[in-house]
Amino acid sequence: MSQEEQQILITAPRRAELAAVDRPVEPLPPNSVEGQTLATVVSVGTELAYAYTAESGHPHSPGYAAVFEVETVGAEVTDLSPGDRAFCMGPHRSFQRVPRAEAVPVPASLPPERAVLARLMGVSMTTLVTTSARPPGPVLVTGLGLVGHLAARVFAACGYRVIGVDPVASRRELIAAAIDRVEPSVPLDDPSVGARVALAVECSGHEQAVLDACRGARKGGEVVLIGVPWHRRADLYAFDLLHAVFHGYVTVRSGWEWELPRQPAPFARGSLYENFATAIDWLARGRIEVDGLCEVRPPSTCAESYESLLNGTFLELSVVFDWTNERTHPRRG
Repeated sequence: MSQEEQQILITAPRRAELAAVDRPVEPLPPNSVEGQTLATVVSVGTELAYAYTAESGHPHSPGYAAVFEVETVGAEVTDLSPGDRAFCMGPHRSFQRVPRAEAVPVPASLPPERAVLARLMGVSMTTLVTTSARPPGPVLVTGLGLVGHLAARVFAACGYRVIGVDPVASRRELIAAAIDRVEPSVPLDDPSVGARVALAVECSGHEQAVLDACRGARKGGEVVLIGVPWHRRADLYAFDLLHAVFHGYVTVRSGWEWELPRQPAPFARGSLYENFATAIDWLARGRIEVDGLCEVRPPSTCAESYESLLNGTFLELSVVFDWTNERTHPRRG
């Protein structure tokens, strides 16, 4: 007999709800683990553009970052036990079932609402692994939403000199103490920045930010596009971008995190799950500080939370859903 659980569904454009879902009736595979979700985090750009405001493809089951408490382990799993905590790329759902290779152990000392942010640290850690820029070279991060904010902290923690750019003052204030410099726009007229940046990590998806990043890059520098250009937001000519790229010898490339394999592989420069494990380690050791970045809410607030994120009415950068909340998911026992 299946066991009823809950998940967040986007059932129509700008309509989110908490819906009932059954756990799989199939036995747990021998190489897998499952358990009750403790926390999931909203990836604002992807979830708002791809799921919450989408005009088709409903229902969407959003979310790709979860921390859960292990309840059951398969017969072949020997290094996780019931009661342990683990991170996975799971949806906004009250339970998780994943292969052991895709469950990253989480130390008991690391709260789930912090550990779950390892997923969004991993977005920019692909660029950290693949870039030719080396510390202490200057790194420009444009767009200081949650992904950009974490990118700025990750690169600063690795010894780069980081300049963060965002037109929103509250976002600049949130990161100011952690990096070298914050600005409302790329300070191209500053000789220490214009044509001097070793790496630009573009996290806003805005065309003007890409052009400014190219103009700020030094000869042979890189501009990595992490922010997805979901919609056209500026009236710019391709000539301006091409001129900056050609005359600056700039490499412009995608920052798609899936450039790396999921797991370690021969000759590969890292992997997604190695990055997640590293991110969790850094969070546990306090190398990356994330307090105050997200508001913790019960999943029952999903409709209000998505709408507030869309309208920009949050002081925080995103929402972490707490699945242990008794009002939405009573604990079994």
